[in-house]
Amino acid sequence: MDFWVRSWTSDDLTGARKLLTPDVEAEWNLDAPVDEEELLQVLHRIAAFADSVTVVTRTDAVDGAALIYDLVAPFGTARLVEFLGVENDRINEVRHVYDVTAIDRYFPGLYAN
Repeated sequence: MDFWVRSWTSDDLTGARKLLTPDVEAEWNLDAPVDEEELLQVLHRIAAFADSVTVVTRTDAVDGAALIYDLVAPFGTARLVEFLGVENDRINEVRHVYDVTAIDRYFPGLYAN
């Protein structure tokens, strides 16, 4: 999980992509379709735009982890909760729950195509 967090928060999408299984299942509560590529593009936009991305808390399990992030933008902070499923040291499931009101306010256009 550490490499995943370091990769996407430092805008290293090549590194992050290496951790995802070819059939990774992605889901989020944003009003836009999601697949592996769109997920990585949104993470890229967060990493590029945010003043900082900080893991507030992390809970590890045998088959994955749950993380809560603070996404600090120039005008405010939004939260992201991330649930990761892991099998054979690769991420096979990513679920994102965003504070959509704060995302729309502080990261406008984040998930617009």
